[in-house]
Amino acid sequence: MSESIYGLKRTHSCGELTVKNENEKVILMGWAQRRRDHGGLIFVDLRDRSGFVQVVFSPEISGAFFQKAESVRSEFVLAVAGTVRIRPEGTINPNMATGEVEVYAHELRILNAAKTPPFYIEDNVDVDETLRLKYRYLDLRRPEMQQALITRHKTTLAVRNYLDQKGFLEIETPMLANSTPEGARDYLVPSRVHPGEFYALPQSPQQFKQILMVSGMEKYFQIVRCFRDEDLRADRQPEFTQLDIEMSFIERDDILGIMEEMVAYIFDCVLGKKITTPFPRISYEDAINQYGSDKPDLRFDIPLVDIGELVKDSGFKVFADVLSSGGQVKGINAPGCGHYSRKELDDLTTYCAIFGAKGLAWIIVSEDGVKSPIAKFFTPEQFNRILDRMHAQPGDLLLFVADQPAVVADSLGHLRQEIAKRENLIDENALNFAWVIDFPLLEYDGEENRWVAMHHMFTSPRDEDLGLLATDPGKVKAKAYDMILNGVEVGGGSIRIHRRDIQEQLFSLVGFSPEEAREKFGFMLEAFEYGAPPHGGIAFGIDRLVMLMTKKDSIRDVIAFPKTQSATDLMIQAPGPVAHKQLRELHIKLDVLSKNK
Repeated sequence: MSESIYGLKRTHSCGELTVKNENEKVILMGWAQRRRDHGGLIFVDLRDRSGFVQVVFSPEISGAFFQKAESVRSEFVLAVAGTVRIRPEGTINPNMATGEVEVYAHELRILNAAKTPPFYIEDNVDVDETLRLKYRYLDLRRPEMQQALITRHKTTLAVRNYLDQKGFLEIETPMLANSTPEGARDYLVPSRVHPGEFYALPQSPQQFKQILMVSGMEKYFQIVRCFRDEDLRADRQPEFTQLDIEMSFIERDDILGIMEEMVAYIFDCVLGKKITTPFPRISYEDAINQYGSDKPDLRFDIPLVDIGELVKDSGFKVFADVLSSGGQVKGINAPGCGHYSRKELDDLTTYCAIFGAKGLAWIIVSEDGVKSPIAKFFTPEQFNRILDRMHAQPGDLLLFVADQPAVVADSLGHLRQEIAKRENLIDENALNFAWVIDFPLLEYDGEENRWVAMHHMFTSPRDEDLGLLATDPGKVKAKAYDMILNGVEVGGGSIRIHRRDIQEQLFSLVGFSPEEAREKFGFMLEAFEYGAPPHGGIAFGIDRLVMLMTKKDSIRDVIAFPKTQSATDLMIQAPGPVAHKQLRELHIKLDVLSKNK
């Protein structure tokens, strides 16, 4: 600070004072967290971004300012001049970073008074999120929210430092681009100078970063805002921040190694935690088969177990019919859950129904044998083989779903997670990273009756699968990879297509005519004819990564000004109507009910 405020110039931050500052004259500025009047003394906990310190007002030292301190209330903005003293024996506060010292005030300035806040400015506040978002400027005063944004800052700083050391260039790409098919809906921006035409806000800089590789930049990164008009949930926002990375003359294993090193660097710099590399690698097929998810949580050991071969000849018609129609019968072992009541089992059945399961069979294993409504359909030998396959022990609960493979994977994948949460099987301090690789290049959309790209249309097929593009596209594997942390996808990428003929073949497979491909992506196809290098990259969700680093439940808690699940900003009341004049300038006529009418 270069100038004084009301005759005072700040010398220290509240949270940095220690016994080393004893007898120093200090000037502090911040907010009154709380005020306590003990008759002859007034105590004010003064807060700024660095933390808290206790300020003491006494008639002897503070003089006339003692009476002014009596008017202080929570969230008043104060400037205090005083002397640092060590707290008397027996009054030290071990729960406060500055708990060994206090400041005896000899001067006080009330820089601004404050209304009573609608909620307490403290951590773990029990208040509806809509109120927090409406008064976001108050919510962000809370130490845990400030710490989350500090962690976010340190994370992006570590990213920039690491990538700079590795020779990457930070290059910005346009916010106003063209609308592209596939993926989520675009946010559109009307053009005033081109009536009837629109820009689209980028869902990702995908095309631009590939063009940068064609341009010879070789190593690019960008911490960039992206936009998607999609249904929201805890880990989605209409605008989000992405770490975008692209490299030329690179293969998959090179990218995975560099990214592992970068993540280890980030966690060491920001959290002081050592991450073991290399990360485990799991094929997409194994992830679905073993965990029912392409982003498995590996902090607990509850795999999906296929018992189809053991029950196909049993007398249980439900299992037999599903298997004969190409379905699966799989189960999980919920360790130590044999005590579950019938109501709890019914609740689990209802839970699985959310993901399409038509039922949930169960077996309770005890020292005296087994208890199950399906036991009568199996011989003792068949039951023993099931127990052996499931590694069942007395006290365990075995849960089974019989259905088509997608339903079995989805329902049991979520069920294993639910059981782990209920039984406290998850180590909240663990950091279990993994790579999921060898994704299918395409998946079939039955509603649209066509192939769609599982990642995106610029993902390269494996070299050994190129011949299958024309004959059996469903069997083609992609050079794609996702980084998983504790059951959350934090990053995903691929080696890209860099040849025009292969790119045109993929456009055709997903339903684009040659004319449509040229209209939408002609510039890329043409660029590939001017010596495009082999290249690949990855994108990380900064919001998700910081959410996991700070152990938050929602990315809204690590974004300064987030939207609600209905994509609204409650503080500034966005989105909102605009004036008719603005619409006329943009050549737009509304054909919907509007506040403007």
